[in-house]
Amino acid sequence: QVQLVESGGGLVQAGGSLRLSCATSGRTFSSYAMGWFRQTPGKEREFVAKITWTHGNTRYADSVKGRFTISRDNAKNTGYLQMNSLKPEDTAVYYCAETLFETTEEDEYEYWGQGTQVTVSS
Repeated sequence: QVQLVESGGGLVQAGGSLRLSCATSGRTFSSYAMGWFRQTPGKEREFVAKITWTHGNTRYADSVKGRFTISRDNAKNTGYLQMNSLKPEDTAVYYCAETLFETTEEDEYEYWGQGTQVTVSS
């Protein structure tokens, strides 16, 4: 059974930083990429960033470019999201997920973590 477990969320002041981790286990296949998404109450879940496991190719949402950095440690089967210069509008539940495809579409991510809350105070 594939499991993804996020950690690292919390409360931070605007301008601060947090690093989220996503540990994966139980995988018997080679996933193509890990993605991070976020969701606030009343809104749809939105794409934040993704990275391919093999080549480390990345893609970011325009709203986080230059502030967030996605990375991965293949040996640990763990992905990371370094979030700098955080803004109140970054407040959301952040989810990691895995996909077999080159995609930023939520529906094409098959495995999901439980989410971790990030709150940025002004």
